[in-house]
Amino acid sequence: MNTKYTNLLASFTFKNGITLNNRVVMAPMTTWSSNDDYTISDEEVEYYKRRVNGVGLVISGCTHVQPNGIGFTHEFAAYDDKFIPSLRKLADAAKSGGAPAILQIFHAGNKALPTLTPDGEVVSSSAVETEATAFAPSVLPRELSHEEIMEVIYAFGETTRRAIEAGFDGVEIHGAHGFLLQNFFSPFFNRREDEWGGTLENRLRFPLAVIQEMKNVIKNHAKSPFIFGYRISPEEQGGYGMEDTYELIDRLVEQDLDYIHASLDDVSSKPRGIEDGKTRLELIVEHVNGRVPVMAAGSMVTADEVASALDKGLSLAAVGHTLIMNPDWVEKVQNGKETEIKTTIKTSQVDDLMLPEKLWGIIQASGPWFNIED
Repeated sequence: MNTKYTNLLASFTFKNGITLNNRVVMAPMTTWSSNDDYTISDEEVEYYKRRVNGVGLVISGCTHVQPNGIGFTHEFAAYDDKFIPSLRKLADAAKSGGAPAILQIFHAGNKALPTLTPDGEVVSSSAVETEATAFAPSVLPRELSHEEIMEVIYAFGETTRRAIEAGFDGVEIHGAHGFLLQNFFSPFFNRREDEWGGTLENRLRFPLAVIQEMKNVIKNHAKSPFIFGYRISPEEQGGYGMEDTYELIDRLVEQDLDYIHASLDDVSSKPRGIEDGKTRLELIVEHVNGRVPVMAAGSMVTADEVASALDKGLSLAAVGHTLIMNPDWVEKVQNGKETEIKTTIKTSQVDDLMLPEKLWGIIQASGPWFNIED
């Protein structure tokens, strides 16, 4: 092993006592690969088993807490107890390499797919039209009522209970990427005039209520230490910026979470409108100031890129695309073979990579996401 990678291979212990063998995390990635009934497919099981042997922690792709919260086609579900056997199948696969496994849970909010939601109805914090994305059409969502908000909060707690019963070692709230938690935090998408919107304090009310509900469930149902994290997007196009993000971070720190997960387009990216100065990652780490572990994801492919991010004060580095291309990424670094880390996918190696058919189709159609070679 090259000694300059000592930091990424060092162990890490959460305050609850759970210890990771290293600082490399399998990032949460949607695989578009569930069965038609939203249960885990055998292909997805093999996909995880192929990638979990070296990493210190595994975070699953997102799963929706209500039927109207689905954000991707063939996204595995967790909104009913009937999905517990499916979730257990995923937990077993994710933990098969010896690392703890976390279930990422969310509600897609105004990014839900109307073709897959009950009655084609999409809901959000307010009735503000969205822009079309590669995965979701433009929609005008319906504003959630107070009673429905309380139902969503309860659903997050129930899905947390299912994660515990299925054998996961923790949960992560996906509060990033413009999904429902961010819909409420956003001054652009949240135009409410009740206690759930308006001021920053009110816009924080829903995320904090979800956290409190989940904490109560963990306290009442988890029989051993259980990890609880929260994923954020540091800025929103047309919405909040870094100052509001600092407020969100401060409130999350007060919740005594195990970590905050910053989802970045690139760990070297800088706040919008700023060409000189510190990166978003550096600003977040500086603001947190050791009060809570910080995890980040953001275009880290090589061992040097991961080591550099950790050197900037990051606690844990979440790698995604590079694990798709290099299922044995950590083993290569451990064995001094970091130069063999691939930055492209060769079509001749797809079978060895254990990529589910639907995921491979998305990758082929994704344009700049991956470099593909024949």
